[in-house]
Amino acid sequence: MTNDPRTSETLAGCCPAMLRRFAREEDGLVTLFAILMILLMILLGGVGVDLMRHERERARVQAVADRAVLAAADLDQTLSPEAVARDYFDKSGLADYISSVTVEEGLNYRRVTVDASRDLKTMFIDKFGQEKLHVPAKATAEEKVAKVEISMVLDISGSMRENDKMNNLHDASNVFIDTVIQTDTEDLISISVVPYTAQVNVGKDIMDELNVTQLHSYSHCVDFEDSDFNLTTISQTRSYEHMQHFEAGYYWNGNDRDRTGHYDNISNPGCPKQSYEEIETFSQNAAALKSRIANFQPRANTAIHLGLKWGVALLDPSFRAINEAIGGDAVFRGRPAEYNDIDTLKTVILMTDGVNVTTRRIAPEAYSNRDHYRHWSDYPFYWWLGRNVRSSEHYRWYRTKYTAGQADNLLDNICDAAKAKGIVIWSIGFEVTDHGAAVMKNCASSDSHFFRVEGVEIVDAFEAIARQINQLRLTQ
Repeated sequence: MTNDPRTSETLAGCCPAMLRRFAREEDGLVTLFAILMILLMILLGGVGVDLMRHERERARVQAVADRAVLAAADLDQTLSPEAVARDYFDKSGLADYISSVTVEEGLNYRRVTVDASRDLKTMFIDKFGQEKLHVPAKATAEEKVAKVEISMVLDISGSMRENDKMNNLHDASNVFIDTVIQTDTEDLISISVVPYTAQVNVGKDIMDELNVTQLHSYSHCVDFEDSDFNLTTISQTRSYEHMQHFEAGYYWNGNDRDRTGHYDNISNPGCPKQSYEEIETFSQNAAALKSRIANFQPRANTAIHLGLKWGVALLDPSFRAINEAIGGDAVFRGRPAEYNDIDTLKTVILMTDGVNVTTRRIAPEAYSNRDHYRHWSDYPFYWWLGRNVRSSEHYRWYRTKYTAGQADNLLDNICDAAKAKGIVIWSIGFEVTDHGAAVMKNCASSDSHFFRVEGVEIVDAFEAIARQINQLRLTQ
């Protein structure tokens, strides 16, 4: 290669100029900035990837924890709650995540808490010194069987003999009782039964605990004042009137003497007198309850307001002293619970196949001494009048206690009083008229708490109510 002095001179002369021009050039700065931004974006994207991995893992662990505690807290499953919860994590490949399983159990509840956590290694954030991200998950589930107080208020009036309605009621009651009273509800659910016609037979034991001047020993019904239907309470101090004992029948064959020598007129009594027609309080004996209801026979007229008055009174705390005094199932001596007891559900199932009718009482002057009491216990009222008193004079021998409209209003009052206390009212109109349906629907806690049924549909209604009660007690 020729070492030309001119070439060397040329390079020496031009290089300083090129260097100066390069120093002044700004185009390369844009490329450097773009490279720096791309690197920064890659780094930030890597941070986002680590954060997304963390959130995905956290959601996965939380979902497993939620399912595990729900299964473990189920009162129907008999395995160890802790074992069930751990098995859920094991089957999901997350056994190492569980930090602790806490189980709290009582007579009517189970609460399970799972604490699960793990550290997740980072892929990009470690460049900033954060080598791990903590993945926490915690879940708690509780299933609670609330205590339940139920009043079954059942119509056993004379119209129940039509269309096999009484037998359908027997079947429906059996289904209800078997659905509500189960092994896992032992000592938690009590059922009281209030059969009603034109009156309610409270029984001698309850009568003895009330301030009632007892006129006779033939039957045990109480007459209330209208103002009593504004209250859910039953008082042991205020004075109540002993209901007269008579049968309001037009027919009599004179052959139905009972063991006392009196005529056992039971087809249309003012007050039901048979032992199986008495109120049954706070029982969990399914067999005994079904046996009692199986004995019900259709008789007399309909006074829905009186039936509900007693059904509600059995749920009011004022009845607790009476319940303790009359005995019964020792487990339920402390019932009814207070209204503000959040662990107790109070509910009434009110059933009728008719409407309120006018109900009467014998005029006071014809029911004022023991001879009168005995006389009317032996002879049907209207039968005796028809043979001994001119028809134009019959009205002098009786007085109206409730007109049908008055009874409907009193029913509205006791329905409102009960609902104001938080008592859940289910009502069933069994082959009723439109008027009867309207009255019963108005009494129910809501439109969805009312059932209008025909024939064997009453079985479905009672079963549906029983299942909904079970759901309510699990979510109290």
